[in-house]
Amino acid sequence: MLRSGRVTAFDEERGTGTVEDEEDGAEYPFHCTAISDGSRLIETGRPVVFITHLGQLGRTEAIEVMAR
Repeated sequence: MLRSGRVTAFDEERGTGTVEDEEDGAEYPFHCTAISDGSRLIETGRPVVFITHLGQLGRTEAIEVMAR
């Protein structure tokens, strides 16, 4: 299911960030490899669409993060 939201944090050194779902306010972590354009960089505050997925550590993560 495609969700809309905004990047709330992104650490370039670690390559990790979080997105907030605009519908329910839930926050989901993501790794830079989940940015769909392949750039591995995204600005904090950027509107995005994404998919959620159960990650390897058993937590829900954002994948296919794409700027709107």
